[in-house]
Amino acid sequence: MDFSTPRIMGIVNLTPDSFFGGSRFQAEKEILSQVEKMLIEGADIIDLGAFSSRPNADLISFEEEKKRLLSPLQNIVHEFPSAVISIDTYRSKVAELSIYEGASIINDISGGDLDESMFETIATLKVPYILMHMQGTPKTMQQNPEYEDVFKEIYKGFSEKLQKITVLGANDVILDVGFGFGKTLKHNYTLLKKLNSFHSLQRPVLAGISRKGMIQKVIHASADDSLNGTTAAHVLALQNGANILRVHDAKAAKEAIQIVSYYQKH
Repeated sequence: MDFSTPRIMGIVNLTPDSFFGGSRFQAEKEILSQVEKMLIEGADIIDLGAFSSRPNADLISFEEEKKRLLSPLQNIVHEFPSAVISIDTYRSKVAELSIYEGASIINDISGGDLDESMFETIATLKVPYILMHMQGTPKTMQQNPEYEDVFKEIYKGFSEKLQKITVLGANDVILDVGFGFGKTLKHNYTLLKKLNSFHSLQRPVLAGISRKGMIQKVIHASADDSLNGTTAAHVLALQNGANILRVHDAKAAKEAIQIVSYYQKH
C-alpha cells in the first residue's frame, strides 16, 4: 500500500458495548451495509473488531470473540472480495484464524503484551501488523496513567518491539501510539504534536483519534457530537505526519485528507 497519500481505515465494531454507538453493528445486513458505505466513501481498509477496548472494558473469552467475528468476516470477504480487511485483536489464535478466512492485516491494541505468541504468529503469517502502545489493559488503562516522558517511553518501547518482531521475520509493521489507551489528555496532545518524530523508526504511523475522549473533553461534547472536533484533530494529525487515519466517518476523513494534501502541495 502506497502511503504517499494518507489512507483511511474504517471502523466496524461487532460489539454491543463499544464507546461510540454509531460504530456498533451486529445484524448481518447492517454490517454489510456499513462496510459498503465506508468503501464507497473512501475507506482503504476495513477494521473489524469483535471485542470492546473502551476504558474499563472487560476482556471477553476467545470463544466469544471468535463467535462474534467469524461469520461477519466470511460474509464481508464474500461480498467485497477486493476489500482490505484488518482484524482488531490481541489474540494470536484469532489473528491466525482471521487471516485464513481472508483478512489481510492484524491490528493489536496490546502490541504483543497480552499474547506472547503474537509476534511469532505474525512473522509466520507474513502479514502487516499494527503495533499499538497501551499502558495496562482496557480495564485499568485510564485509572492513573503516568510517564516520566510519554514520547520517549513509547518511542523506546516501539524500538525494542520492532527489533524483536523483525528478527522473527515480520517486516510490514505500522505504528500506533494508542491515543486514549493509558494516557491523560495532556499525554494525548503531546503525542499528537510528536507524531512526525516516530517516522525516524521508518514505519508508517496510524492515528486513532476518532470521536475519542481527547476530543470530547476539549469541545465538551459526547462521542455522538464529536465529528467536527474529530475532523479538526485529523487535520492536525495529517499535518504532523499521520499515514493512516482510523475513523468512524470515512467521508469526513477523506475530505480532510484532500484539503491537507492540496494545501501541502500548493
